[in-house]
Amino acid sequence: MAMSQDRLHRWQDRRARRMAELPWLGQETRAGRRPVWFARNELLVLTDHRQSAERVLGGLGHTDRVNETVVAPGLLRLTADGLDVPAAARKVRQAAARDGDDRTVAAPNHVFVSTPFEHGGPFGPPQPAAQPTTSPTVDKPRRDVPVMVIDTGVWRESPLPSHAYTATAADFETDTDVDDDGVLDGDVGHANFIIGVIAAQTAKADVRAVRLLDTFGLCTEADLIASFDRVSDEKLINLSLGGYTLDDQPPLALSVALGQLLTGRDRLVVAAAGNDGLRDRPFWPAAFAGTAQPWAGQIVAVAAHDGKGLCDWSNAGPWVTVIAPGEDITSTFVKHSQFPTGWALWSGTSFATPHVVGLLAEQTARSGSTEVALKSVLSTAALRSIGGYPGLS
Repeated sequence: MAMSQDRLHRWQDRRARRMAELPWLGQETRAGRRPVWFARNELLVLTDHRQSAERVLGGLGHTDRVNETVVAPGLLRLTADGLDVPAAARKVRQAAARDGDDRTVAAPNHVFVSTPFEHGGPFGPPQPAAQPTTSPTVDKPRRDVPVMVIDTGVWRESPLPSHAYTATAADFETDTDVDDDGVLDGDVGHANFIIGVIAAQTAKADVRAVRLLDTFGLCTEADLIASFDRVSDEKLINLSLGGYTLDDQPPLALSVALGQLLTGRDRLVVAAAGNDGLRDRPFWPAAFAGTAQPWAGQIVAVAAHDGKGLCDWSNAGPWVTVIAPGEDITSTFVKHSQFPTGWALWSGTSFATPHVVGLLAEQTARSGSTEVALKSVLSTAALRSIGGYPGLS
């Protein structure tokens, strides 16, 4: 345990150092709060508030050299060197509020991270595991329900059969990340683990892997919404990632993109609740499940339990939809000198999320509707309360 904790702390320090060294990454930290990460010098703003934003940037000394690009219909990205992003976002919001618009009209380009519990849960990084003697055989999918896993790249050398998913050449991972002691870390294998959890629940999911996160599990909000351009007929989308936002407001760009992705579609986004043990702060995109957005019911926010109660490291709150197994999960990982079987033991809401995706895929294959499938899964979960939330086993 001491060795695992030592490795965990080394990982945390290394990840923090790497993030601090990234020249494009900014953060706002308040006492006792997890930091909000964002892309430096970038302000996202609704198109109809462009003039207000330009006035704010001018007042902050950016009278020229402000670059403008379209992120999505109705949404702009303003870029200026040395921009105080949090201050600019708040000033644009205040101006909108004075004009009677209480929407989130401006925000940073937030940065999200993957959601294993600090790369491995309370037991440190993922641990090598023997191949389970009772593990389900991953049958060739029947292609009944299209599922997209937006995550890290997929590692080819894995006990996860190649027929368990589809991916383009660009969606495979080729780099391992090894620390100073030669220990495999980073988030390599995160997608393999997730797809293995889905396959353990159902053979009816036609999984497509889309690479978004880097080996440290990072992506920007704009990158995430760009990945939605690859969605075609997928009915279920697994997002084992997320983060916190400026003043805990809904992330602006993602709100716009999710509305476009979900409105009028037979589709669900299943998202991890995060692993900071918080009960009083929204973790996005999962927390959209608790908003008044007309498509909020198509977001399934998943917290983690250990079989008895809510994991103390799992985020939770009134926005959580369901709670699923997330501690000591065994699934397909990568074949590596440190993981000779290719199987690993790992913890996190990252892995509670695909558990729910697998169950939803099974029910969607039966009913033909994600709405009916969700009602069925939640009806089953309602029979078992865990930590005050509908619980799945």
